[in-house]
Amino acid sequence: MDHHRRQEVWRIDADAPLQAVLDAPECPSLLRQTLTGVLSWQARNETPVRRALSAPRVAPQWVAALLALGATVTVDGDDGPSEVALEALLRGQAGGRASALHVPVGPGGASLAEAHVGRTPTDEPIVAAVAAVEVAGDAVRQARVALTGVWPEAVRLAEAPAQLVGGPLDAERVGAVAEAVEQEVAPKGDWLGSAEYRRAMAAVMTRRALVSCLRREVGDE
Repeated sequence: MDHHRRQEVWRIDADAPLQAVLDAPECPSLLRQTLTGVLSWQARNETPVRRALSAPRVAPQWVAALLALGATVTVDGDDGPSEVALEALLRGQAGGRASALHVPVGPGGASLAEAHVGRTPTDEPIVAAVAAVEVAGDAVRQARVALTGVWPEAVRLAEAPAQLVGGPLDAERVGAVAEAVEQEVAPKGDWLGSAEYRRAMAAVMTRRALVSCLRREVGDE
């Protein structure tokens, strides 16, 4: 299924509260999902986008979804404003103050899916994966998977999903990427889950999220 069309971009002011993001008609359903549950209405109203980006532990699943979608940020630096990848901002590779968030939205873009494991449905996930896959013809054009709960930082993009680019999106290749993610992550154990558990769940959640993308591409969801 060929979805290769120019995406619309939703611009969000960095001073906007997360509740305004949730309420916006442009907000994709998965982004809405990642802003509800653990985050209360009060927390969403009191937390601006800028703070959620500078302190990803506030809303890690939401930041993971943004990373998977390939969001960018306008940063106001000494030489004026520039647009950088959100990943670069989170890695400290872009100095300055974020003034706007840019999120690809609309039909014809990536298939987006999330998978997580937690103690209860309302608890913050122990490990979560958000996957976004773009397919052009029979080949993967772009693939991103962002995970929480398995890195020293709150959230990060995995490198292994890039292996999908240029080939078909099928169960065998998805399984290989999930195994590679398990070796790539660097979790630290705590009372919610050991390092070994978190590492194993990274593979399981990556596989589930990518399989959901696969099903969407073939029309099963």
